[in-house]
Amino acid sequence: MMFLKEILHRKLSFIFTLAGVLAAVTLVVSFYTLTKATWNETRLLTRDMGFNLRIIPTQTNMDEFWINGYSENIMPEQFLQRLVDQNSVNYAHLTASLHKQISWENQKVILSGISPDEIEPGGARKSKMIFAIPSGTVILGFEVANKASIQRGDSIQVLNTAYLVDKILAETGSLDDIRIYFDLNELQTLLNMPGMINEIMALNCMCSTKGDNPLETLRTELGNIIPEAKVVMNSTIAVARERQRKMGDKYFSMLVPLFLIICMLWVAISILNNVNHRLQEIGILRALGFGSGRIAIIFFVRAALAGFLGAILGYYLGTEIAKSFGPDIFKVAPNSVKELPVLLFWSVLIAPILACVSASIPITWALSRDPAVTLKQD
Repeated sequence: MMFLKEILHRKLSFIFTLAGVLAAVTLVVSFYTLTKATWNETRLLTRDMGFNLRIIPTQTNMDEFWINGYSENIMPEQFLQRLVDQNSVNYAHLTASLHKQISWENQKVILSGISPDEIEPGGARKSKMIFAIPSGTVILGFEVANKASIQRGDSIQVLNTAYLVDKILAETGSLDDIRIYFDLNELQTLLNMPGMINEIMALNCMCSTKGDNPLETLRTELGNIIPEAKVVMNSTIAVARERQRKMGDKYFSMLVPLFLIICMLWVAISILNNVNHRLQEIGILRALGFGSGRIAIIFFVRAALAGFLGAILGYYLGTEIAKSFGPDIFKVAPNSVKELPVLLFWSVLIAPILACVSASIPITWALSRDPAVTLKQD
């Protein structure tokens, strides 16, 4: 096979071409693999910023809501099920809660009951954004525990009922510092409010809605599902979450074309160098009756083979580079860097094509030269 003989005759030139493809595929695969891990790391980091949606009864007095930190009005817990049944893409991590302010141990505290599960529309259970509260226990905010000199493991009385302190939260500088957290069902029983809540906490990914402010879309959807409730959004968290996601997308879309252009130029230069040294041979072949198409096939097959081998080697090398650096970069989700077999498919498909495209200009230039002129230059 002539193209194999050509490769063996010009091994260094072929290796140089192969190195260009290898560098391109390695860079793209490692960068894309790390970018995918970045998306997951960003998702977890922004998720940990907390819920950005609060669904409360329509009749809530908003002045009192912002002063107290919760709605004084209540609504049935079944409202949560309505959102679940609608299979909405705009609400996630749905969590029912009940809040009540009381005086306790010479201080004002907020009793907060949190449902044990965070539910997706459609009924799927999600990893919790907030802590689970074991039955018979409470979790204390920093200021509550500090003022009453309570330690983890102590037993306390709340409304004549004994509870074990499961955990004391770190200081947050917010209303959470004066909360006592319960399992939702236990607080409903304690307050004699079975099946009632005054808030549904949720998370909105702005990629599910259009524009930088999806609040109107959310309110329209909620109005169709639960007209007795309204939604309040923490826009700061929502916008920060979405801008972080978009930044990752733009970063990848800008750098990958740059990698490809540089490496395609590398391949083109290596092919040009090869055909420049083979002009005499090309002239002889054409003088012997070899058509331009047949000669071009030799060089194109050579470029495609370099693309194919570079794609396979580059995929595995790029994956290993990403997996080596990943754990040091991603502290929240160190296992996010994973092998992506689909990249092997696309690498093997695209790299030979790009190698041939890069080779087309120098090959066309070489074959366009008059063989008689080329041979006279000897």
